Amino acid sequence: MASLDRNNKFLLNLVRQTGNNTCADCGIPEPDWASYTLGIFVCLNCSGIHRNLPDISKVKSICLDIWDDALVEFMRQGGNSAAKALYEKCVPAFFYRPQQNDCFVLKDQWIRAKYERREFTGENNQPSYCSDQFESTLWKKGKNKKQFLKRIFLLSRRDFTLRYFIKDDSKLPKAVISMKDLNAVFQPEKINHANGLQISFANGKRTRNLFVYHEKGQVIVSLFNAIRATRLEYLQRKHPTLRDNDLIPQITGRCVKEGYMEKTGPTQREPFKKRWFTLCSMNRKLLYFKNPLDASELGAVFIGTASHSYAAAESGGPSSRGGRWHCGVTLQTPDREFVFMCEQQQEQKEWLEAFRKVIAQPMTPEDYANEANMIRGK
Repeated sequence: MASLDRNNKFLLNLVRQTGNNTCADCGIPEPDWASYTLGIFVCLNCSGIHRNLPDISKVKSICLDIWDDALVEFMRQGGNSAAKALYEKCVPAFFYRPQQNDCFVLKDQWIRAKYERREFTGENNQPSYCSDQFESTLWKKGKNKKQFLKRIFLLSRRDFTLRYFIKDDSKLPKAVISMKDLNAVFQPEKINHANGLQISFANGKRTRNLFVYHEKGQVIVSLFNAIRATRLEYLQRKHPTLRDNDLIPQITGRCVKEGYMEKTGPTQREPFKKRWFTLCSMNRKLLYFKNPLDASELGAVFIGTASHSYAAAESGGPSSRGGRWHCGVTLQTPDREFVFMCEQQQEQKEWLEAFRKVIAQPMTPEDYANEANMIRGK
């Protein structure tokens, strides 16, 4: 039998090489597991997904399991770079590649798309998310109700719209949503479903949120990537001189920070009220809601740059204004100073970092237009 120490040491040296030193699927550094049928090095979390594909991928721990000479030689001849050249040969520019902090359904479907369905090797038919139209029946939360109801969604790349219908035989859609300001992000914890997706878009001067899910992970991730495909084509037509690498970060994006804070009014003498806040770097807006699953915000604050008199700083307790929390954050804008209270110092620190991140981000021409529109709308 091969020497355990010798083979494990060889694998440890192999996993330190460029390409192998990050997880083949999510990119996390220092993977400590390997698929000995695919010849790739993966992290612990992704190895768990590979275990669900026993006919395709079998995994071992680099350090804890026994490796015979033949498997070690297979890993030496393979590796993450070789696997990427095969299994990620034809990944569309719009397709979302999950990162280490992304939710399970994104990682699971990325791994299944690569190795189980072999969608990116160039050998299979065009997946549904590449089509000009994508239709699916989703569970959607009612605007003013807690229950989720079935709705038919139709995404069109021909006119850059997302429509949804109440019934199968409905002739007119309940809503027609433009790709102009649409954003989609997975929110399984907020929606309380593993496949929960939040779709946000401009509705007049306010933001409208749709909370949807599908029981099948493949369907909801395909919808997500179909939205990204449609958004990219919309942006390509809108900005014909920009490269795809410049447009891809604008397709969809997670919020920088969200969570509860307490908020007082413009005179700073009003009682503090608990609100759910969402900060998005794509539109530089801080939105606040009464509840996380509200369809529309109660209010919005545009956040510009330091050169335009925007700043964030730590502040003291609420003194006699009735707030329960005492870790303060002050957001300074040209027109007003906003005072928020966080429950814990860690939350205070995270909100300060989030505000400062957006403030440090240069403004685009569209940002200036959004700022002007918000000022006119007050």
